[in-house]
Amino acid sequence: MANTKSNMLPLGTKAPDFNLIDTVDNTKKSLNELKGTTGTLVMFICNHCPFVIHVSSELSQLAKDYISKGINCIAISSNDAENFPQDRPELMTKNAIENDYIFPYLYDQTQEVAKAYDAACTPDFFLFDGDLKLVYTGQLDDSRPGNGQPVTGKDIRTVMNALINKEAVDPNQKPSMGCSIKWMRTN
Repeated sequence: MANTKSNMLPLGTKAPDFNLIDTVDNTKKSLNELKGTTGTLVMFICNHCPFVIHVSSELSQLAKDYISKGINCIAISSNDAENFPQDRPELMTKNAIENDYIFPYLYDQTQEVAKAYDAACTPDFFLFDGDLKLVYTGQLDDSRPGNGQPVTGKDIRTVMNALINKEAVDPNQKPSMGCSIKWMRTN
């Protein structure tokens, strides 16, 4: 199991736009149509990463807890599905249904979106405010597979609550950690 950390995109960065296929309903969706009024959580995940599997129920719960408060969640898989077939779009659909993801699970086939966000690992989290300016890039919480810490979503929940309450967000943020994004091989 690799331990790759987030690259920590600078706070205040404007969310890069995208238009990707949602593997659940097979339609193209853009950031502009998916963004929340209060905030938008963009999560780079995949099907097979043990770090993502470890937190998948919390990802589902985050969306259920915050969508009604104006914070929308969006998941994107940018892994090379040719060399990592467990991350193919049809298996993303199955994974989204099994994990009760009520958010779009988008496929970044060209990996251009992951590069635009400077995403490095799965899971990698980017929380933007209502103006799509980055207020948080970091870990979900302190839990990792096998470390005995419960999955709570504490770090992201703290920032989401601050956004909702129009409070300042602590700029000292711990990077997320997980499996590296599986980049396409270039010849």
